[in-house]
Amino acid sequence: MASAFDPSSAADTNFPNRVPVTTASVAAYVADSIAVKEKILADVDLQQRIVAVVLTCIAALRRGNKILTAGNGGSAADAQHIAAELVARFEFDRPGLAAIALSTDTSAMTAIGNDYGYDFLFARQLEALARPGDVFIGITTSGNSKNILKAMDSAGRLGVTRVALCGEGGKVREVVEHVLAAPSTHTPRIQESHILIGHILCALCEENMFPEHKAPKPKIG
Repeated sequence: MASAFDPSSAADTNFPNRVPVTTASVAAYVADSIAVKEKILADVDLQQRIVAVVLTCIAALRRGNKILTAGNGGSAADAQHIAAELVARFEFDRPGLAAIALSTDTSAMTAIGNDYGYDFLFARQLEALARPGDVFIGITTSGNSKNILKAMDSAGRLGVTRVALCGEGGKVREVVEHVLAAPSTHTPRIQESHILIGHILCALCEENMFPEHKAPKPKIG
């Protein structure tokens, strides 16, 4: 453990890579995050991909199908977050939308992990819960999470539309119908972009499943 020092002091020869606790450091992190989001704002192709996924999700929900999500670590939290916004509410009160996060059932996950292995954590749940016409959103910042890749294999066999929420690299891009890749290779920036895309998906699904609402609308140019 490092010896006591003033965290707000500038980096020195003892710890040359340390980021000091200053407002300039905070601003630098915010600027890094904004820079990635500005890339999304300028990327019409990615925006069109997001639109395609939203339309796919709306069509599935209108048919009586559901949206399933999964991820590991921070991506598991994002999967739960997106599913919760759909099931509960996002911007306004309305009936629930069918969504299930596959990272929440500890009994199922530990049973599958113990009996079949961690790589099958989500594939096995899809085999039990998914139906043709559902949508599976697999979240992996690396694009190489083995249990997400296995889940994509199962989803394909089950007639489930596959969406990858990923970063700039990884094998997952090659095995899905829809790729939503955050324009970054830095995990925190990818995750921040993922939840932005997730919020856009939730907002547009909610808006168009229940168009009669009277909640405030975003400014659309």
